[in-house]
Amino acid sequence: MAVLVVAVGTYGLITGATEPDDSPDQTSSSAVQTTEQSRRPATTAPRLSKILPTRDAETFAGSVATALFMWDTAIGFVPLDYTDVILDVADPTGAEQPGLAADMATYLPTQNAWVQLRQYATTQRLEITSMYVPDAWSEALSQVRPGQLPKGATAYTIEGIRHRAGTWNGDPIAAQQEVAFTVFIACPPGDSCYVLRLSELNNPLR
Repeated sequence: MAVLVVAVGTYGLITGATEPDDSPDQTSSSAVQTTEQSRRPATTAPRLSKILPTRDAETFAGSVATALFMWDTAIGFVPLDYTDVILDVADPTGAEQPGLAADMATYLPTQNAWVQLRQYATTQRLEITSMYVPDAWSEALSQVRPGQLPKGATAYTIEGIRHRAGTWNGDPIAAQQEVAFTVFIACPPGDSCYVLRLSELNNPLR
């Protein structure tokens, strides 16, 4: 029975949940903040780490990949907060941002799944095992028309292990899964790199 319980918990960590339990409504007393609470300095709240600006394409691609997979359901943030971390270093023209946001939605748990994963205090991180410019990118560059891609555009395929951890009935559990994907970025001459798009998870350029 213990093996079954751990297996069920681990499966939840890997796939996420789709149907949240109904949450009780907050009482009026718990919903109202006191004056002292509202005056607490903002520095006491946890903050998500930003992706630091860089002109190095490989460093930037690795930072994006790490940020894409790193989240913690127990510290008060929601999926959109983690999405904002990457959108902050997205295409500054805004042209690719809607597509990038749609790409990231397939990587992060849905809001309903997040509610379920929070019950297990689930965390996630990525262990990068390899990163390279795929051969298919060189082929793509030979076929694009002038001006079709921004200056300094490139692609990095990243392979790694997705680690999830949490608790099940008070006991720690963990799950790992191999993942692969491609990050499309641009590093214009003399300027910081930014994100263009992401490939489908586990369907990268090779």
